[in-house]
Amino acid sequence: MGAAATELRGELRGLVAQHVPPEYLGAFTDDPADLETAQEFCRILAERGLLCPAWPEEYGGRGASVWEQTAVREEMWAAHEPRGAQYMGVNWVGPTIMRHGTGEQRRRHLPPIARGEVIWCQGFSEPDAGSDLASLRTAARRDGGGWLVSGQKVWTSYATMAQWCFLLARTSRGERRQQGLTIFLVPMDDPAVEVRPLGCLMGPHHLNEVFFDDLRVTEADVLGTVDQGWKVVQEVLAFERVGIARYARCEHLLQAAPEVLGDAWERLPGELRVRWARMLVHCRRARLLAYRVVALQDEGRVRPGDAAAYRIAVTRLDQESAEVLMDIAASVPREGEAARRFRAEVADHWRYSHASTVASGSIDVQRILLARALLGAS
Repeated sequence: MGAAATELRGELRGLVAQHVPPEYLGAFTDDPADLETAQEFCRILAERGLLCPAWPEEYGGRGASVWEQTAVREEMWAAHEPRGAQYMGVNWVGPTIMRHGTGEQRRRHLPPIARGEVIWCQGFSEPDAGSDLASLRTAARRDGGGWLVSGQKVWTSYATMAQWCFLLARTSRGERRQQGLTIFLVPMDDPAVEVRPLGCLMGPHHLNEVFFDDLRVTEADVLGTVDQGWKVVQEVLAFERVGIARYARCEHLLQAAPEVLGDAWERLPGELRVRWARMLVHCRRARLLAYRVVALQDEGRVRPGDAAAYRIAVTRLDQESAEVLMDIAASVPREGEAARRFRAEVADHWRYSHASTVASGSIDVQRILLARALLGAS
């Protein structure tokens, strides 16, 4: 990545050590202080131009390389994402608005994201349209100079705290289900929007139902071209799937294990240490696959097959490393702050790993996308 990215990593680690409590395991817990920690940390990053450094200066960035942005992504995920939900706006909502938004949409939405002041949620999945997203039923019907949107979304992370929603709805019917879909940028505080939290293993704020009851939207709320939203969605999903550096947290925890165990490390079963080493190799594989996608995106190209290959590798890594780490954690001494912290991190990683092969498109869908890319199918 170069000297600039290496220097940036050191700066980020220093800021995390200074401003993020050692016991922090993410923003979305039952303790409101964790969310405030994330929001304050975002403001600190933004003041230093580190929240979205690769963005153009006119939109709140500093024109850094995509590799510096990748370094930020890796360091944040390794530290349990102290940006909270802001990673969504930084990693793919903002870049998508940059590519497809009007001048007014860019001026309105990009600076608040760059300052860490706004949280976005994604209105994609529905009860009958998860991995098969194109079969969604939420519809926007013409009404005067705009539309009225009605329907239901589900699994919507951060909907209880988000100010804006990146919403996909059907605006017409075509020969293929992918036709006639449109993206709208809509405020979450509209009375026509209702959010109902769903309990889950990962804790609060991760899963929600969202209902739209004749939500009025206008031409100014449309991102891109009416009925052509599927093309944008394919880009969005490629950005989203590479946007979370899951391998960085896996590697952080795997590398920490021998130090935490100390002399007990050598007494672990040889088979377990072999599994541990294999996971480190898989971390490197996932990292290299991610870098391939980042390089393509930097050239203005988005290839779903490459994003799918990375996603398959990194989500399997997430789950397989979690099982290895749980086995290792069982041998960690009960005493000591470092040991307690390690066990808590591993348990948190294990819980989150269960959703990794489903979130952002199931692993089976990723295999289909990869197969199509390899076979040249449409």
